[in-house]
Formats: sequence, C-alpha cells, structure tokens
Amino acid sequence: MIRFFAAPIAAIALLSATAGGALAEEFDSRDIMGGGPNFFRGGSSPVPRTTVMYNGNYAPGTIVVNTSERRLYLVLQNGQALRYGIGVGRDGFRWGGVHRITAKKEWPDWTPPSQMLARRPDLPRHMKGGVENPLGARAMYLGSTLYRIHGSNEPETIGQAVSSGCFRMTNDDVSDLYGRVGVGTTVVVLNN
Repeated sequence: MIRFFAAPIAAIALLSATAGGALAEEFDSRDIMGGGPNFFRGGSSPVPRTTVMYNGNYAPGTIVVNTSERRLYLVLQNGQALRYGIGVGRDGFRWGGVHRITAKKEWPDWTPPSQMLARRPDLPRHMKGGVENPLGARAMYLGSTLYRIHGSNEPETIGQAVSSGCFRMTNDDVSDLYGRVGVGTTVVVLNN
C-alpha cells in the first residue's frame, strides 16, 4: 500500500521542486490527501501542535488556555496534554475565568458584536461562513460570553496578541480540537 502512494507523491514533489522555488515552498503532499496545512486555507501554524507532559490539576478532557504563553492545552490521561499555538486578545482584551463550551459550529457565520462595531464601523454587519470568514473552519462558543475558540485565515497571528478576546487557532488545529471535545467541555482561561 505504501509503494502505491509513494511513487505518485514523489513524482509530484519532484515536479513541484523543478517548477520553481515558490511552488516548491507551498507544496505539501498532505494537501493532496487531505489534512495538510493548506487543506482549509488556514496555513500551517508557526507553533506546531504537540503532545507534552502537563502537571496541571485538571481532569482529562479539560481545555486550559494560558494567555501569557499563548498556548491552549487539551488535558489528556497520564499527565499529558495536547498543546496548540493560539492567538489571544491584545492589551485590554485579555480575560480569565472558567466556562463551558455551549455550542460548536462548522464554518460558522459571523456577526460582529455591537462593541466591536463601535470600535470598527468598517466591519460587515454579518458574514456567511466560508474560507474568507474570520471565524475560520470551526468555532466553539464559550458560555454566555462573546468569546470563542475559533479558526483563522491568518496563521501568522498564531502566537500573537491581536484579537478582541477570542482565541484563534489555525483551521487545521481548530478542526483537530473540535473533533476531540464536545458541548459541555470545561474551558479554563488563565490570564496571568
């Protein structure tokens, strides 16, 4: 089975490498098979997702957002966690607390809240879900707040403090997290 896929992938890689530097830099064989960094037009994260040892006092399945680290942890069994890079709120927009995921949506519509429209009257009043939507491929809504854990079309913002309080992930990472958690999942936001 591996030989069956190896030859076509190698041929594509060779063709793209000889076609020019720009094409070769953007090529990722996972994009052909699905699941690569450009699969959802979210780009690859400058902070790769990884499994790490985690000493927090949280039950497996809990999401812990550490705004100062700009990382999100999904607590696993045996003292481990999946660590994702995230974008967080800029100065004046970071917050902390404990909430639960109250809704999950794929390719969600976006309606900027009135507070955001007051600051940015140039924003659209409503935007249908899709690849151009700032919420990206998936969104998980946090309690009765205005905040979400959501995808982003701007992977370069991962690891940055640029949002209005939401937590941004690459579309690839948010899709991975979305598939691992459900409505009711506890989300702990640490803002130290």
